[in-house]
Amino acid sequence: MLLMKRLLIALFCILSLPVFANEPAATQAEATEQEAFNPGEMILHHIGDSHEWHWFSTDNDHLTTYLPIIAYQPGKGLSVFSSKHVAEGESYNGFKLEHEHLVAEDGSKVYDFSLTKNAFALLLSSIMMLVVFSIVASGYKKRRGSAPKGIQSFFEVIIVFIRDEVAKKSIGPKYERYMPYLLTVFFFIWFNNLLGLTPGAANLTGNIAVTLTLAMLTLLVTLFSSNKYYWSHIFATPGVPMWLRPIMIPVELIGVVTKPFSLMVRLFANITAGHIVILSFISLIFIFRSIYVAPVSLAFGLFINVLELLVAILQAYIFTLLTAMYIGGAVEEHHDADLQIGGGDAATPAHSHGH
Repeated sequence: MLLMKRLLIALFCILSLPVFANEPAATQAEATEQEAFNPGEMILHHIGDSHEWHWFSTDNDHLTTYLPIIAYQPGKGLSVFSSKHVAEGESYNGFKLEHEHLVAEDGSKVYDFSLTKNAFALLLSSIMMLVVFSIVASGYKKRRGSAPKGIQSFFEVIIVFIRDEVAKKSIGPKYERYMPYLLTVFFFIWFNNLLGLTPGAANLTGNIAVTLTLAMLTLLVTLFSSNKYYWSHIFATPGVPMWLRPIMIPVELIGVVTKPFSLMVRLFANITAGHIVILSFISLIFIFRSIYVAPVSLAFGLFINVLELLVAILQAYIFTLLTAMYIGGAVEEHHDADLQIGGGDAATPAHSHGH
């Protein structure tokens, strides 16, 4: 609860920053700045990846962490330098940034292995998860058979919920071997969704490459866990006439791919949309530059921010639940499907491939 209060205070502070920048009487320089303000460019800059970590700006200065650029050119070797050298459109050692893409001035091929903002945020969140769950695991070892305390008691409720309401009901008797993956996916998405709402943070789960990787992992786990019954349902769908199978088989195979595709798009779209809406409300203050617009924009922005706290855990839950359902459909046996164990509920058949 204390963490939630601190998070809300931080969100309020960042939303309040544009209000303090508002002036009732605009000078000529401010009028020029108003004309130059491009909300679309500002929003895309904030939700996109970059080679520097910009925290905040003031009238006279700005706080920016310049990240290392690691570039490889065939025939020229490896180049490592700070992104400060190519900031603001500058060129360095034959390199420059074009819309956050590292390119060579002579047009030659460049392989960019840089620690970008999202890559650095990924490392930070991974370290944070290792620390948090090392403490939780240590608590279980020390207080085996006793009531949980501290951070262990907070996470135990969530872990038990994922086990009982997601894994057991969706996967069935074989749920235990998939619990580490389901818990990792859930907490990774949830943690990074929350971190993305803090001031100056990276929009990691709003990056299509990250959601694509998560979806591909789910697809691989599903395919490598699949049994004979899963594939027989695809290539010899029960109740389908032989003459119709040449049509049904491609449809079932497309369904195998579209499931992880929907996971990727759903998470990416929901998280990105939330950031865009919040930044759009903040942009209204700079567009209208009116004292009457600022409180309304602040109120709506704060409301969406609070709503995003719910979306953060909801999207993590949906991704984990659908992942468990896909795995459950791949590992269920024929008798499990008849008894409706794993991969479905009492209202729908367990064998729900491609439907």
